[in-house]
Amino acid sequence: MRRGGVILYPTDTVWGIGCDATNAEAVARVYDIKHRDDSKALICLVDSDVRLQRYVRNAPEVAWQIIELAVKPTTVIFDNATGLAHNLIAEDGSIAMRVTAEPFSHELCYRFQKPIVSTSANISGQPAAQNYCDIPQELLDAVDYVCHSRRQEKKPHTPSSIIRIRHDGQVEIIRK
Repeated sequence: MRRGGVILYPTDTVWGIGCDATNAEAVARVYDIKHRDDSKALICLVDSDVRLQRYVRNAPEVAWQIIELAVKPTTVIFDNATGLAHNLIAEDGSIAMRVTAEPFSHELCYRFQKPIVSTSANISGQPAAQNYCDIPQELLDAVDYVCHSRRQEKKPHTPSSIIRIRHDGQVEIIRK
């Protein structure tokens, strides 16, 4: 990923396609691999709220409370993204980020020391790959590396909740 590579990896939800969230060329490859319109936002994972604060300006206090109290993986859409690839930030300046606690994705984010794109491992419009065995061969062939962790796992996984928090503290639930 430090050289612009794209990976497939298990996350705290479904399997994901990932890359360096600060590298615009790598982000463009993810959109291309998924056959996804680049006007549709992608999620990023980080290992801690401290790292998240480096990429979001002036997040309201309620955001930190939601992250701390969430009982399932929760992605928060923040206004005022900064320091990320231009093609990752939505037209309105927002970014969707999640602090991951799942051991593998947390360690990956910790070691990488930057946000990692985390979009579901699927072709746009198709079902998300809940497990490694669900990943289409087209995706396996398109990425630079496939992580070995949790490949044998076969259990249901669900996408994260998504909550939008405006800079004024207004909260909107996008996906439960």
